[in-house]
Formats: sequence, structure tokens, C-alpha cells
Amino acid sequence: MPQKSITNLNLVKSFLDTVGGEDAIKLVKICERKRKDFTDEDVSKQMKMKVTEIRAILNRLHYRGIACYQKSRNQKTGWYNYTWSIKKCRIAELINEQQKENLTKLEEKRDLEADYNLFDCNNCSERLPFEVAAEYSFICPSCGGVMDSANNPNKKRQVGLQIKKIEKELEILGKMVG
Repeated sequence: MPQKSITNLNLVKSFLDTVGGEDAIKLVKICERKRKDFTDEDVSKQMKMKVTEIRAILNRLHYRGIACYQKSRNQKTGWYNYTWSIKKCRIAELINEQQKENLTKLEEKRDLEADYNLFDCNNCSERLPFEVAAEYSFICPSCGGVMDSANNPNKKRQVGLQIKKIEKELEILGKMVG
């Protein structure tokens, strides 16, 4: 049975934390429970934070298209009132884009490790295919350190597991939003 709230997914929590800060997760959860547009004052009372802090989070989310607002003028005071809403579909969209890039990089890494016999330097992070490492007599061209074989079946397995994990998370996210 799928989870009801997308904010329960670790992938979403991590993304919101990166984009809007650690309080963005709580803010989105509150807004998700309301199921209607809200004001920054309402949320600040529930989160026990200053309105300016809530607005800062909302503006960071707005920059990414996650939070949207409607502006209306208060006839008595002349001040503007902002009514906000959170787009869960946009969160899923941004995470999909990000994770597809990660997936592509991991697949390239997996293919590279499957196609080549790679060697790592013991001192720095230099990684070379066998042919190039052999040309340098297995001495790192960057720092002069010794190069050892990097073909570790555990690394290949870990990359494969990472790929499967991302694919599963994207599938769950798609079901929850779609």
C-alpha cells in the first residue's frame, strides 16, 4: 500500500531540505494537510516561527516553482495579502529531473566499469583504464603514486543497487503524484 503523503519519502525530504532548508519539510506537510490555499501568517502560527522566516522558506520554494501565490490588496490597510499554495506535482517533476541525471551518471559509471579494466591511484583520486595506466608503468601521472586495480565486484554491485533504488523511488513517487 503506497504512502499517502509524498513528504514521507526520504527522496522528497532530502530534496526539500536542499531547496528550502530543514523547515521546508514541515511547511509542506502543514500545507498538504490543509488541502487549500494558506497565508504565511497561518503557517507561522502553526510552526511557531516568525512570519519573515516562513516567507523566506516560501520564497526559496517559489523560486523553484514549488510554492505559488496570489496577491490581493487589503482595502483598509493598503497592504498586500499573499495566499500561497504548494504544487506537489512540481516537487515530483524536479526530483524526476534530478534523479534521471543521477541515473544516467550511474549507468555510465556501470558501463565504464564493465567495459574497462580500471586502475586507481593510492594517493589521489586519479582513475585510468588499463591501457593508459600501463603506459605510465602503473605510476600515477598526477602525483607519482602507485596505481592498483579498481575492478571490484562489490563496487559494480553497489552501483547496480543504487540504480535499482533510484528507479524504485521514482516509480513510487510517480504513483503518489500521478
